Amino acid sequence: MRILVTRHGQTNWNVERRIQGRTDVELNNKGIEQAYETKEKLKSENIDLIICSTLKRAKQTAEIINIDRNIPIIYDERLIEICYGEIEGKLHDDFDYDGFWNIVDTHEYKDAENVNNFIKRIYEFLNEIKKYKEKDILIVTHNGVCRAINTYFNGIPKDKDITNLGIDNCEVVEYRI
Repeated sequence: MRILVTRHGQTNWNVERRIQGRTDVELNNKGIEQAYETKEKLKSENIDLIICSTLKRAKQTAEIINIDRNIPIIYDERLIEICYGEIEGKLHDDFDYDGFWNIVDTHEYKDAENVNNFIKRIYEFLNEIKKYKEKDILIVTHNGVCRAINTYFNGIPKDKDITNLGIDNCEVVEYRI
């Protein structure tokens, strides 16, 4: 089973370095352009199924990638970004972002999803999609989800900090099960 993972295209909040989390922000013009570039990069790839977050920025990205392909898309709530609670909408520099993503010494914020519970949610999703073992799948999601997917396949770093395990907007990473 081959799994391609991409993060949604750029949003204005990415440019501003605002924490998006579950805030339903749309792609900006550059994000739309990135999605079209990814569509071109993937045009010769066999993709049997797209599984996508339900947030607008991911849906827009998946729909652009799927133009002229008519690949079935499944929208799955488990692929939405982590909930940052009280710090959503704030700038990265306004709080301890690295501390938030350290799975041992995680900094908790009011109404935020616990990082370990978030990782468990993504692992359960990945375990479930093994039922598509004969298919090549594209997952369109968010940076935090990409971090968790990375740890599923490559393990958790010794320092337990997964901050730097994310990917750029519309970057594509391949995994195999």
